[in-house]
Amino acid sequence: MSQIVEFAGNHLLLFGALMVVLIMIVKMELDSKLSGVNQLNVVDAVRFMNDHETVVLDVREGNEYTTGHIKESVHIPMSALKKRIGELDKYKNRQVLTYCRSGSRSNYACKLLKKAGFENVHNMSGGVMAWTSANLPLTRK
Repeated sequence: MSQIVEFAGNHLLLFGALMVVLIMIVKMELDSKLSGVNQLNVVDAVRFMNDHETVVLDVREGNEYTTGHIKESVHIPMSALKKRIGELDKYKNRQVLTYCRSGSRSNYACKLLKKAGFENVHNMSGGVMAWTSANLPLTRK
């Protein structure tokens, strides 16, 4: 224990940065758990899509979407979601799975959807990065 105190005293800036990063990680995890948004890893997301009639919502920007997206996904960029959320009203009673590049923007999209009355929203944690890492297909059509 005394070594930690000594290290912290000798490296205040480094130790301070470590504390900031740890606090941010804890905050993100708490926000995720308390948001009421169901987080699905890629394997669970694929299983979920196979087991339920699911609307897959891609909230990445246009240039990201054109590089490849999940087949039959609905594309509404996060920057336009508040204005265009009405386009999704016909899916209010269905399961909605959102994704982005890493899972951060799509988690926020889930919160917006929940506020708009959608009850069955799920976030694909890890986003397209996790999807491609799992060697799952993307389409450009």
